[in-house]
Amino acid sequence: MIDLYVVAVVSCLAMVVAWLIQLRTKDAGIVDVFWAFGMALAGAYYAYMGVAPEWLRITLAVLVVVWFSRLGFFIFYRGADQDEDGRYKAMREWLGERSSLGFFVFFQMQAGFIILLSLPFLAVANTPEPKPVMVALGVGIALLAFLGETSADHQLKVFRSDPANKGLTCREGWWKFSRHPNYFFEWLHWFAYPLIGFNGPYGHWLWFAPLIMLLFLIFFTGIPFAEQQALRSRGENYRSYQQQTSMFFPWPPSK
Repeated sequence: MIDLYVVAVVSCLAMVVAWLIQLRTKDAGIVDVFWAFGMALAGAYYAYMGVAPEWLRITLAVLVVVWFSRLGFFIFYRGADQDEDGRYKAMREWLGERSSLGFFVFFQMQAGFIILLSLPFLAVANTPEPKPVMVALGVGIALLAFLGETSADHQLKVFRSDPANKGLTCREGWWKFSRHPNYFFEWLHWFAYPLIGFNGPYGHWLWFAPLIMLLFLIFFTGIPFAEQQALRSRGENYRSYQQQTSMFFPWPPSK
């Protein structure tokens, strides 16, 4: 349990640092960078401190660090090329004079999400007798999700880099079949942990990981804010996209 306390304290302190940075830069998007790298560090720490066989702990560390470091660098470099994310601009305007306190609470909530969502890493790191076949299946799922999300992010980046597409919605590649393929592959990634920790003492609890992530993405932190911002910036062009394209699960678009 001491490992969980360590992650909790470090996460809260790191988000205080992130909050202080945004006070100076007026860019709250830094919270997403800190969250991603916070998840990577939590996974690596749990893997180092766990009691699972060394090969499983190394597998866990590589899987988590590669996934969340890629996400962290992607968000960081994306943010370096643009102003504050529209979601956070809208939040800043809504909070008004209370923005400093409001963002402090929000950043600490993100620390809470690190604590909660890193619990599957803790469970896997303490799986004493893993099943190699299930571990291989979990790694395969993680690799598929990694390739899918990486390609979706690249397709969107290429689309946005063309000035002719300003104000338009990407409908190329994965974005033709889902309005949020990056979130879909993020969700798919979380199936790796119940498979890898299948034979552990907390194996049955691990199946809540993809369920919780699905609820967060669809109803709380992911899609709702992204959709609102897309409607603000692209209006009718995005409304038509909503009518024709699946929100989450990839599916052929309607005509």
